[in-house]
Amino acid sequence: MKYRIIPVTPFEQNCTLLWCSETMQGAFVDPGGDIDLLVDTAARLGVRVEKILLTHGHIDHAGGAGELAQRLGVPIEGPQREESFWIDQLVAQSRSFGFPPAQPFTPTRWLEDGDTVTVGRETLRVLYTPGHTPGHVVFFHAPSKLALVGDVLFAGSIGRTDFPRGDYQTLIDSIRGKLWPLGDDVEFISGHGPMSTFGRERRSNPFVGDGA
Repeated sequence: MKYRIIPVTPFEQNCTLLWCSETMQGAFVDPGGDIDLLVDTAARLGVRVEKILLTHGHIDHAGGAGELAQRLGVPIEGPQREESFWIDQLVAQSRSFGFPPAQPFTPTRWLEDGDTVTVGRETLRVLYTPGHTPGHVVFFHAPSKLALVGDVLFAGSIGRTDFPRGDYQTLIDSIRGKLWPLGDDVEFISGHGPMSTFGRERRSNPFVGDGA
């Protein structure tokens, strides 16, 4: 499986284009906005986008999902159904944060812990990881040891928990209980900032490292 990280929106959110190198079928993960840029990038790489995957429903991650799904004629998969709390507020979120008006949508498929999603002939496992938001999920591709963690974990930091229905201890439990067991050598793409590995964060992350 291949990927391209595409920063979008004024928040510099990491939208990720994943694709199966065998079929060239792909998926956008967390398309927060800048739809023309995303469509042009996929076309330039020769990727046929077949779906949209969402880790959670904050505006910088999901704000462009409805418009993009309609434009490409593709389904939206994820997050977990508790995230309807935020997805139902996308229009209000766009006003609050100065984003272009978001197109409302309901995911084609809500995801649960242990589900799988496919991208071409590749399969990713779904991990339910609440704390930052109530229905947050992570996508894990075991063969390439790659995780897409949204706003759960960052290089040197963790997701915020001061938004409605965020919870600090739940987030810590999600990281330690769901992410660390995947292995220290797993690389991860966060919703913002550079990539890192779980091993590096266990050694040095001041919030959730082994010495925290």
